[in-house]
Amino acid sequence: MNKKTLSLWLVFILTLALMVGCSPAAEEPAEEPAGEEPAAEEPAAEEPAEEVFISVATGGTGGTYYPLGGAISKIFNDNIAGVNANAQSTGASAENVNLIAQGEAELAFVQNDVTYYAFTGSETFDGQDPITNIRGMAMLYPEVIQVIATVDSGITSIEDLAGMKVAVGAPGSGTEVNTRQILEEYGMTYDDLGKADYLSFNEAADQLKNKQIDAAFVTGALPTSAVTEVTQTSDIVVVAMDPAKIASLSEKYPFYTEVAIPGDSYKGMEADVTSAAVMAMLIVPEDLSEDLVYNMTKSIFEQRQVIIDTHARGNDIKLETALAGMPIDLHAGAQKYYDEQGIE
Repeated sequence: MNKKTLSLWLVFILTLALMVGCSPAAEEPAEEPAGEEPAAEEPAAEEPAEEVFISVATGGTGGTYYPLGGAISKIFNDNIAGVNANAQSTGASAENVNLIAQGEAELAFVQNDVTYYAFTGSETFDGQDPITNIRGMAMLYPEVIQVIATVDSGITSIEDLAGMKVAVGAPGSGTEVNTRQILEEYGMTYDDLGKADYLSFNEAADQLKNKQIDAAFVTGALPTSAVTEVTQTSDIVVVAMDPAKIASLSEKYPFYTEVAIPGDSYKGMEADVTSAAVMAMLIVPEDLSEDLVYNMTKSIFEQRQVIIDTHARGNDIKLETALAGMPIDLHAGAQKYYDEQGIE
């Protein structure tokens, strides 16, 4: 190899060595700071709880069930998470039992006598299979059978209803059952009336004011708003019942008791009037969640002031009388709450 060639090789080798030495070193992976764990993945957000709808079956808007149902719905919405409750106007007791039994309502106001008839397949429910998938939740207050007549009709006694146009209650309502049984105690039927009109409280009130009917049977808490409305434009008389007839009625139907309608209940009354009464109660479906019924029962009694602020009958809804006269088995959720409170 000549000197020129050797020199070229030496230059090439030196240049290659310089290039290798100047190349950046491969980066090492960054080390985790000592004592720290890799960040955990954020957990997936929880799905919101499914909304629970509660339909509260009440009665006509002119009765007591409807405003009380609205107050109870408000209590549920304000105090039970995930609940959406609404009061529904209905034909009252008998219809409400069927709504509960058929799964079309979750809570209903019913007269205790009608509840018993449904559960045993008697009276209004005679010839039908007993409705046994209903359960009691609470007893509420006395419902007074009020016989309201116009002063112009001249009616002063139950016997005077013969030949008159009388509103006997909405079809299938507790009022209509009461009317038939009371007339029966006086030896009368609908055939003895001039005309039996199956009217709701509001319809009866309108027809009393317009003198289309002479009298109306109204079963409800005192004072009943539909009756109060009539007194604003018409003169009425609250017809008394014979205490002996009420006692005889009670022997056949133990749900009835004698009560006095206070003389200051309605405009135009001058003294207390003797009448009969049953009890209002709340029922629920047998298969409704035990936890839900427990919370419903608990919230009603712990937030009772909301009901009192809505209607005077809220004062009659008391924990110590919540089971008095209960005609059917309690729901397990309600039973749990009463057990906690020592109520038997």
